[in-house]
Amino acid sequence: MTESLCRRNEVELSQTWDLSLLYASDAEMQADLEKMQALAEKTAAEYRCRLTDANNILSCLEQYRQISEWMTVISDYVNLAVEVDYYDAANQDRASRVNRIIADVRSSLSFIDSELAEADESVLTEAGERSEQFKGYLEEVLRQKPYRLHTEAERVLAAVSRTIDAPYDIYNTLKLADMQFDPFTANGKTYPLGYSLYEDSYEYEPDTAVRRTAAEAFYAKLRQYENGTAAAYNAYVQHVKTMADLRGYHDMWEPDLIMDRVTREMYDRQIDLIMKELAPHMRRYAALLKKLHHLDRMTYADLKLPVDPHYSPSVTREQAWDMIEKGLALMGGDYVQMIRDARDNRWVDFARNQGKSTGGFCSSPYGKNSFILLSWNDKMSDVFTLAHELGHAGHFRLCNEAQCIFDTAVSGYFVEAPSTMNELFMAHYLLKTEEDPRFRRWVLGNMVGNTYYHNFVTHLLEAAYQREVYRLVDAGGSVQAETLNRLFREVLTEFWGDAVELTDGAELTWMRQPHYYMGLYSYSYSAGLTIATQMAARIEREGAPAVEDWKKVLTAGSTLAPAELAALGGIDIRTDAALKDTIAVIGAYIDEICTLSSL
Repeated sequence: MTESLCRRNEVELSQTWDLSLLYASDAEMQADLEKMQALAEKTAAEYRCRLTDANNILSCLEQYRQISEWMTVISDYVNLAVEVDYYDAANQDRASRVNRIIADVRSSLSFIDSELAEADESVLTEAGERSEQFKGYLEEVLRQKPYRLHTEAERVLAAVSRTIDAPYDIYNTLKLADMQFDPFTANGKTYPLGYSLYEDSYEYEPDTAVRRTAAEAFYAKLRQYENGTAAAYNAYVQHVKTMADLRGYHDMWEPDLIMDRVTREMYDRQIDLIMKELAPHMRRYAALLKKLHHLDRMTYADLKLPVDPHYSPSVTREQAWDMIEKGLALMGGDYVQMIRDARDNRWVDFARNQGKSTGGFCSSPYGKNSFILLSWNDKMSDVFTLAHELGHAGHFRLCNEAQCIFDTAVSGYFVEAPSTMNELFMAHYLLKTEEDPRFRRWVLGNMVGNTYYHNFVTHLLEAAYQREVYRLVDAGGSVQAETLNRLFREVLTEFWGDAVELTDGAELTWMRQPHYYMGLYSYSYSAGLTIATQMAARIEREGAPAVEDWKKVLTAGSTLAPAELAALGGIDIRTDAALKDTIAVIGAYIDEICTLSSL
C-alpha cells in the first residue's frame, strides 16, 4: 500500500538538498543582501541621468552585473527553502521579506534600461563594441525599446512586482498547503492520497480499481478549489493582457515571443502540427495500452499506464546515479564529474514530504552549483526525471561559465532541449545494454510513455488550451472555472477523439500545472524535444564530432536565438521538417512496441 507522506522535519538529511552550498547561514546571506542594497544605492546615486556616454554605461553595467549575481543567489537561497515545505511559515516570512527588498532594488535600478533605451543608438553601439560582456544586454535593450514605458512607470512596476506575482503564489498555496486529501477505498483497502502520491504513484498503478478510484478522489478534491484557482489564473492572464496593451504589443503572445526570439509561426506550428499529426499515433498507443492491460474501456485515468508494469524494476537512488553516469558518459569527463558532484554534494532534493512542490525542476544560480527538486519513487521514470534535470544543470554550468550573467537567459523555445536530450541519451544507452525483446519494448515504452508523452502530449495539450484562453482574454473576455473546464475538455476531445473516455474530472487537469503562470512555457517542451530528437539522431550517426558541436550550443547561452542555436548543432528548425520527422519517430516507436507485443 502506498504510504502517506511525512512532514519535512521527518525527512532523512541524505534525501534533501544542501542550501548551505549557497550560504552557510542566514547571517552570511544577510551580509550579501546588505552589500547588494548598498551597491544599488551607490549605482543609482552615481549614474541616474548620466547614462549618456559609453564610459558611464559600461561602469554602471559592471556594478549592475555584480548586483544581479548577488540577486540570483540570494533569491534562490530563500525561495528554494519554501519550495520544499509550504507549511514552514518562517521560511515563507523570510522569503517574503527578502523578495520585497529585491523588488525595491529592481525598482531603484529600473532607470538603467529606461535611460539606455533613450540614449543615442550610436553610444550604445560604441559601448557594445568596447565590451563583449555587455554587448548582448545592450542589443536586448534596443530590441525592447519600442515597448518600454516612461521611466517612472517602469520604476513603479518594478516596485510592485511581488504583488503582480501574487497569482502564482496563491496557486501554489492553494495546491500545496490548503488542499488536504482524504483517503480512498478500493478493493476493500484504504489508501492515503495527496498531490504527489497521485501524480507520482497512482497514475501509474497497474491495479485498475485503485488507479481509477484514486483519480475520482483526486479530481473530486480539485473541484472543491476550482473557483479559487480560476480566480488566481484570471488575475494572471488579465495582467498579461493589460501589460501587453500598455506597452503597445500587438497581442498577448507577442511579449513572450519577442523575448524568446521566436516567431508566431514557430509557436503555432508546434501546437497545430502535433494536435493534427501526433494525435493519430497517440490514439493508437491508447488502444495498445487498453489491449495490453485487458481494460474494459480506455479512460483518461488509464493513459499513464506503463507498457509492461511487471517488467519495470525498482530502482534505488544509488543504481540511478550509476546508470546516469554511464548513460551520459558520451558527454565527456567534465560532464561526468558534474554528475558525481551532484550526487556527493547533495544538489538534489529527493524527499517525498507534505507541502513540497510537485513535479521536478532545476535552478542554477549564477556562479553556483545547480539545485534539483523531484520526488523519488524508486521507478525508472525517476531515473529519466533525474537525467532530465541534470541536463539543465549541465547546460547552465557550461553556459554560466562561458557567459556574463546577462547572456544566460536562454530562450524558452530552446531551454528544454538539453534536458530532454539527456532522456534520449539514457534511452539509447539502455537499448544498447542488452538485446532481449521484452527489455527493448520496456525501454521504448518509457520513451513513448514518459519522455515523449510528457513533452509532446501533456505539456502540448496545456499549450493548446492556453492558446484558447489567450484568444478569449485577448478579445476582452475573462475566464472562470466553467470556462476553463470547457476549454480544456475541448482540447482533450480534439486530441484523443473517441479513443479515450474523458471521465469526470479530466477537464480539471488545467489546475495541476504552474506553467500557465510562466508565460508561454508549456509549448516549449515539445519545441526543445524536437531539437533534442534531431540532435540525438545526429550524435548516433556521427559520434564525438556531433557531441562537441552540442557542447558549443550549450555554451552559447542567450547569445544566439533558438534557430541559430539549433543551426550551430546542425539542425534546421526554420521549417516544419524537424517537427514532422520527430512525430514520425514517435510513430515508429509505437509501431515497434506493437510489433514486439505481437499486436
